[in-house]
Amino acid sequence: MLNTEAPLPRITTSMQWLNQAEGLIPSATQTLAKGPSQHVRGIAPVFAKRGYGATIVDVDDQEYLDYTMAVGPLSLGYCFPEIDDAIRGQLDNGIVFSLPHHLEVEVATLIRDVVPNVERVRFSKTGADVVSAAVRLARAHTGRSTIVCCGYHGWHDWYIGVTDRHAGIPQSIRDLTFTFAYNDVESVLSAIDDDTAAIVLEPTVVESPENNFLQDLRRICDDRGIILVFDEMWTGFRLALGGAQEYYGVRADLICFSKAIANGMPLSVLCGRADIMDRLEEDVFWFTTFGGETLSLAAAQATIHFMQGHDVIGHLDVVGRRLSGALLELTADLGISWLYTKGYPARTMITYDSNVVDPLIVRSYLQQELLRYAILWNGFFTLSYSHTVADIDRTVAAFMEILPQLAKHVHDGTLRSALEGEPVGPVFRRTGNFNMRPRTVTVEV
Repeated sequence: MLNTEAPLPRITTSMQWLNQAEGLIPSATQTLAKGPSQHVRGIAPVFAKRGYGATIVDVDDQEYLDYTMAVGPLSLGYCFPEIDDAIRGQLDNGIVFSLPHHLEVEVATLIRDVVPNVERVRFSKTGADVVSAAVRLARAHTGRSTIVCCGYHGWHDWYIGVTDRHAGIPQSIRDLTFTFAYNDVESVLSAIDDDTAAIVLEPTVVESPENNFLQDLRRICDDRGIILVFDEMWTGFRLALGGAQEYYGVRADLICFSKAIANGMPLSVLCGRADIMDRLEEDVFWFTTFGGETLSLAAAQATIHFMQGHDVIGHLDVVGRRLSGALLELTADLGISWLYTKGYPARTMITYDSNVVDPLIVRSYLQQELLRYAILWNGFFTLSYSHTVADIDRTVAAFMEILPQLAKHVHDGTLRSALEGEPVGPVFRRTGNFNMRPRTVTVEV
């Protein structure tokens, strides 16, 4: 029988490392979503030691069922034998070279074969790199300047200027990017103008496209000569092997991948239309020393081949639907109307009605209580091939114990006092330029 009074984990060594990190590493992390501000301070583990399958082991040698999975890259799992063997095999022959390596051609060909509408392929290291390269290409191809976007697109100036963390970004750059609301065609039309070079979006995050929304974006782009860019950091190699284009049957002009493609190795991909991508031959400069680094390419090749030979997407769908379905049923049975499970099977999240509860406090409480059952969770259920049906059932059983207590605390107004550490913090407090029309400029194309 699960017990909500089970002890919380020991984090002595984690806190020692955190004390060393603070004052040395700003924010004490390289990736905000996995850092200490996104976990209940004083309660949650802070530093990892190793991992295997869907299990992470912290520096205090405690094991947790992991639903963060490195914030997305571990599509198959930690220390996945087929991928690690491919990395070791390439390591024996070198990492980076003084000439392009044949793996660059092999993996580019493989991506062209599995992803719809791909004619050209280039590699980099992070998602922000390739989305920013797509923005530059769109501007070069159209001769226009403004960008409209929806979703999160990394730390580069063109995007992060719309958030409240825009210090260091000139106003002239901030004035070139605008946002729109997902599933709201009117907000798209209000944001674009004659100077719009690209519409950039995550094809889906927690909402599914409705009323042919993605098809409408394609039509708008075709009608107005705008480049449609899919940021597929999350949907690529999870929603379908060919990503959102395959899943939704919609053509993008430029497609950006990272995360799941190489099961943890740092690789990102920009691919798409030949006439746009070929501007990289002469007009647009975008090169990087480590774009052809071969350990990551070997990992990507092995990851895609494994996905082709095994029904990875189908497995993610099965375990994801089992989890989200059970949580939806459980909240309905308990009469909890202010907590929702949203997303697609491979990546779901819990959201809240902010008119009833404080989302950060509820998330902190759930995270805290799941730690009693050795489950690491930070808001999303990011699933991998290593997550089993037994893992899902174990997680649902924990929620069966936790949710009634959560509901009671909300009813009694005691939720904040039930936290035994500092609650998680926000990433952004707002985004700016939302649904605002850029200045109207007539552009000859």
